[in-house]
Amino acid sequence: MGTEEKVLCGIIGPQVHRQLPINLEEVQAYLRRAEELGFHSVWVTEQSGFNAGASSLEGVTLLSYAAAVTSRLRLGIAVLLITLRNPVHLAKSLASLDQLSQGRLIVGVGLGTDTGLYRAHGLSSERRVARFNEALSYIQRLWTEKDLTFEGQFWQIRNASLLPKPFQKPHPPIWFGARAPAALKRAVRCGSGFIGAGSSSTADFKSHVQTIRQELEAAGKDPGEFFLAKRVNLAVDRDRERARRRLREWFGTYYHRADEADRVAVWGSPEECVEQLQEVVSAGARLVVLSPLFDGMEQMEILAREVVPSLTTRRA
Repeated sequence: MGTEEKVLCGIIGPQVHRQLPINLEEVQAYLRRAEELGFHSVWVTEQSGFNAGASSLEGVTLLSYAAAVTSRLRLGIAVLLITLRNPVHLAKSLASLDQLSQGRLIVGVGLGTDTGLYRAHGLSSERRVARFNEALSYIQRLWTEKDLTFEGQFWQIRNASLLPKPFQKPHPPIWFGARAPAALKRAVRCGSGFIGAGSSSTADFKSHVQTIRQELEAAGKDPGEFFLAKRVNLAVDRDRERARRRLREWFGTYYHRADEADRVAVWGSPEECVEQLQEVVSAGARLVVLSPLFDGMEQMEILAREVVPSLTTRRA
């Protein structure tokens, strides 16, 4: 018989704000309460684009703030679109954050699908896969080498050392966000984990995990050393129709796709949410990042009290 273990549960950070100026006391209270409730980690998403529906804080900045008001929470971002950022600046800011948090950072990376963002950032989307691969290699080498000479297609440097290096050695965990088979294969080759997007369904996650396991086997890598996680947009409410309506309103406002809520989100009573989340766990997730889209503090309390304790994973 297998043994049951508690699933690691993260919580989405207080990143989206409908009212300005931002209430810092509420942000602090949310982050500190997440730590008090025993959540494994707090997570943010990339905000390199533009959205008229709500104000979204930049992720690395918010995690730096979270590092200052907490002491145990792991700090995750899922995922950074590294081809839209300068790799030297990004390597420096992430290494600094890992030092300031004493090694609590988890770095998610991805390529993204919106090529229009490249023009907004003064970049070309051509050869973006090559830019992604080179940027990731450049960042990792800046984190681990001294007197680095890097002769890439897009970036070059001679005899340079980035200091401080990250607190974690050799560097923070790098988890990939990906959907396409080629990207999932790249995750196995270059990363230490995979995190499914909140905009993907449980069925999508199952398919992605299957591909990842096939790639791990082909590469001769230990599946136990490759971390699987999934972010899940959800609403806990015994009034199922009210929960569904509010989720659809949120998806319509923020993503302009109300129907997407029906496909990817989890909602209902605590018991119903446990049942739906358990499917994600059964598919292989060792960490579930819970992402309530409204009433954040209230939802976090309910999740910690009535949902998280019931999630288990069975291991041989």
